Amino acid sequence: MSKSLLTLFLLFCMATNAQVKKEIFESFKLQERRDVSYYFPEDYTEDKKYPLIVVLDADYLFDLVVANTKFYSNQHRMPQSIVVGVHQSENDIRWEDCDFDQSSGLPTDKGKQFYEFLGTELIPYLENSYSIAPFKMFMGYDITANFGNYFLFKDRSLFNSYTIISPVLATEMESRVPARLSALDQELFYHLILEKEKTDDRNRLLQLNNAVASIDKESLHYSFAEYEDADHVSIVSYGLAEAFDTTFKTFRPITPKEYKEQILKSEDPAINYLTNKYELIEKLLGYQRDYELNDIMAIYAASLKKDDFESLEALSKIAKDQYPETMLGFYMEGEALELKGEPKKAMKAFEKSFLMNEIDFLTKDMALEKIDAIKADFGY
Repeated sequence: MSKSLLTLFLLFCMATNAQVKKEIFESFKLQERRDVSYYFPEDYTEDKKYPLIVVLDADYLFDLVVANTKFYSNQHRMPQSIVVGVHQSENDIRWEDCDFDQSSGLPTDKGKQFYEFLGTELIPYLENSYSIAPFKMFMGYDITANFGNYFLFKDRSLFNSYTIISPVLATEMESRVPARLSALDQELFYHLILEKEKTDDRNRLLQLNNAVASIDKESLHYSFAEYEDADHVSIVSYGLAEAFDTTFKTFRPITPKEYKEQILKSEDPAINYLTNKYELIEKLLGYQRDYELNDIMAIYAASLKKDDFESLEALSKIAKDQYPETMLGFYMEGEALELKGEPKKAMKAFEKSFLMNEIDFLTKDMALEKIDAIKADFGY
């Protein structure tokens, strides 16, 4: 065997253009061959970067995670993502991979090896082979859910988001996890998902929830979901939608509820909501995402409602950049100049918008009406 840290043997693989493929990954750290499944978007391209979702217990979780990933990305509620699943059901190896010492709560020797396999072999392989964004999401269930918590114990967490489904908690984890979430200086999403029926760890899990929920920190995005009708098996399918909804909330288009409760009620300029949203997306994804027309129009409506000409001016520049062939940018500029009390400049902006393509609800007739109204009022 090669002495390099990573040796891959592709013993079985589906067609290279398929959405899902399965490999046997030979791990130097584990000294074992492990079954690993991958999902790639159909239109995968090196020109884009894709968040990585790492799924343990792939025999149970992988297909469900892939289905949610495809559905949410098709609905523009999350970016297209790559999913990798580690299979652990054969010979119940999940308990060996994720076992912990009962006194210390730390991984056993096999657990340490599995930790290194994920962190220094599998994920680096994907980062070197594919166009991976900085944003990484962990998903685990039962004993494998607890294992994800160990990645919080580095100076910087390997993952940005943790989906912890009905975990079997290691010793003192109910206090160690909150301590680490409080200490880590990075944007983190942490989702604890439980069934309501009694388990051996239930009281400790509720202690964990109370401790994490009490952390007052803008960079920590915590959600807790407990399902009355779920049991220890069905909880898997119950909880995934919750995790996707919360994790990728900032990626989805601005909703009517956001518009009414967060943008209109805010004393800040409306444009701040848009720029903050897309700056966070860029920070997490590692690239600048195009502005959604829906989001631009939401901020446009809020700017008009607030008589916020500064936001309209800033928004017009974004619209010109993102939709350069349309009348959107110049029309917004005209309305901003109207609010500023510069009708002559406003009329010129509306005239430019008239010469460009219509978009959304904006029509050439609307530009003409603006031009005619200014001429009538000021005699130009």
